[in-house]
Amino acid sequence: MRLLVLGGTEFAGRAVVEAASARGWDVTVFHRGRHEPPAGVVSLRGDRTVPGGLAALAEGRWDVVVDTWSSDPVAVRDAARLLAGRVGRYVYVSSRSVHTWPPAAGLTEDGPLVAGSPDATGVPYAEAKRGGELAAVAAFGEERVLMGRAGLILGPWENIGRLPWWLDRIARGGPVLAPGPRDLPLQFIDVRDMAGWLLDAAEAGLSGPYNLVSPPGHTTMGGLLDACVRATGADAELRWTEPEVVLGAGIEPWSGLPVWTPPGELHAAMHAADVSKALAAGLRCRPAAATVEDTWAWLRGLGGTAPRRPDRPAVGVTPEQEAKALGG
Repeated sequence: MRLLVLGGTEFAGRAVVEAASARGWDVTVFHRGRHEPPAGVVSLRGDRTVPGGLAALAEGRWDVVVDTWSSDPVAVRDAARLLAGRVGRYVYVSSRSVHTWPPAAGLTEDGPLVAGSPDATGVPYAEAKRGGELAAVAAFGEERVLMGRAGLILGPWENIGRLPWWLDRIARGGPVLAPGPRDLPLQFIDVRDMAGWLLDAAEAGLSGPYNLVSPPGHTTMGGLLDACVRATGADAELRWTEPEVVLGAGIEPWSGLPVWTPPGELHAAMHAADVSKALAAGLRCRPAAATVEDTWAWLRGLGGTAPRRPDRPAVGVTPEQEAKALGG
C-alpha cells in the first residue's frame, strides 16, 4: 500500500506513520519541517496554510491519504481537491466534538452535528473538524472518505500533556490529589490502537463516520492513577477526594485535572460514547496499564519532558491548588 500522511511527525499522525511502516507500506509524509519524520519514509516539505504551500504534492499517486488537520477547514479542502484524482481513499481524523454539545450518553455516529463549512477560517475546533469532514467528502465523495471521530486520545507521542502530566506529578511522589469517585468510568483510545484501526479500515475500503474510542468503562479513574503509580514506581499517596471538594478549590474539570470530569452531563458527554460500530469493524483496545507503561517509558526516553502543542492551553493544577483541595 502507498500511504500519504498529511502531518505525520507528531502524536496521531506519527502513530499512523509508525504503524504503516511496521506493515511494510510505502509511506510519504508531507510536513512543515518543524519535527523530524520517522526514519524510512519519503519526506515532502510544505505549509498548507500559505499560498503555494501544497506544491510538493502536485505530483504522485497513493492508495490512501491520512489527514489529521484540526484547524481551518480550507486547508483540508485545498489538499483534498488537489489529491482527489490521484489518491484512492481519504482518511480524515476527526473528533466526536463535531456533535452538538452536549452529546448524550450512548450517542452514535448518527447524532446531531454542529454546522460546518469546507470554506471556513477562524472557526472553533468543533466547527473546524466538521468543516474538514465536509471538505473531504466534497472532493472525494462519500464512498471514498473514512472519518475517524476520535474521543480522548492518549499514549506515546502525546503533545497535549494529559497523561504526561499525571505521570510527572505522580513520579514526584508525596500526597497526590486524586479526584473521585475512584470507580468513575473512563473512555479513551491509545493512539496506536486508533492508528492501526484506521489503516485496517482504509485497506478494507470502509467509509463514513466511526466513533473511535474505547468502550465506556475501559478503565476507571482509580485504574488509571493506580497504573501511573505502578509504572513510575513512585512513593506517591493517592488521596481520593470528593468532586465537590475538587471543584470548590477552583479546579476546572478536564483541564485542571486532565481526563477527569465529575459525574453528570459533562462526564456522559466525554466518557460514554457508543462505539459498537467501530468494535464491529475490528477495533481492539489494549489494556489501560499498557498505555500508561509505554507512555512513561517514552517520557523517560525524552528526559521526562513531553512535547507540547503551542496552540493548546497548558493542563494541570498548581501545587497551591492541589494543597487547597487537600486541605493543606
